[in-house]
Amino acid sequence: MTSPLVSYQYVVLRCVPRVDRDEFTNVGVVIHSQAVDFLDCAFVVDPDRLRSLSPDLDLGSVDATLQAVCAICRGEQAPGRPLLDTLGQRFGWLAAPRSTVVQPGPVHGGLTTDPAAELERLLARMVG
Repeated sequence: MTSPLVSYQYVVLRCVPRVDRDEFTNVGVVIHSQAVDFLDCAFVVDPDRLRSLSPDLDLGSVDATLQAVCAICRGEQAPGRPLLDTLGQRFGWLAAPRSTVVQPGPVHGGLTTDPAAELERLLARMVG
């Protein structure tokens, strides 16, 4: 028996090493499905790709930021993080535009039978 389709929203996370140049490379995906209470993040940092945009980029900082995004998805609290009780609030905060080195792209949506598998598919397609 096939699982029912559920709607989801996602954002692609971009690394923008030099905000003034507006050049970026995709580094991750955050996906949220309210229908099945799912929120998760996956990322891949390709040092060569990022250094091609900015040779002096602090890769450790990029990785730490992406780890923090994943922790927010899981609801982990830490100093400086907002108190966000619901998955929808967390996704909304993560998807909000910001002018930092790691930025969310526009919100997109779709349908899937398995949000976790869709996260992996989107990561492979959007980040590579």
